[in-house]
Amino acid sequence: MKRNDFKLWTRVIFLFAAASCTQAQQENKETSPQEVKSSETKQEPNVGDRVSKELVCMVNDAYMGKPQIPILVNGKTYYGCCDMCVKKLNEQEDARIGTDPQSGKKVDKVDAFIVLLDKQGTVGYFESQKTYEAFKSN
Repeated sequence: MKRNDFKLWTRVIFLFAAASCTQAQQENKETSPQEVKSSETKQEPNVGDRVSKELVCMVNDAYMGKPQIPILVNGKTYYGCCDMCVKKLNEQEDARIGTDPQSGKKVDKVDAFIVLLDKQGTVGYFESQKTYEAFKSN
């Protein structure tokens, strides 16, 4: 696939994600008061909890609390929060790689065991739950 074709497909995916977000926002406006109340009680993760990769901006290494833009690179789906993240994840391999804080090994962010590290939303990428448990016990 040519680079321009790849960029075009990335933009198509981004526009699809943006349209989906707009539709979801519209649907949220149409929910009954009872549905809104139950969604308001949705519990945010605590420091030390595993978080879903779809809710993480993998460029900023931050838990965002809502679905991020899916970015397909080399057959894997990464997540970012804006156009700059889409570009960076597509063009810079180091944006797709994290370092396990326990083992020091490089880990693909898509394959990582992702954990909320602090109240500001910083996440850590661990190669496995085992390395996270060792990190937690230190």
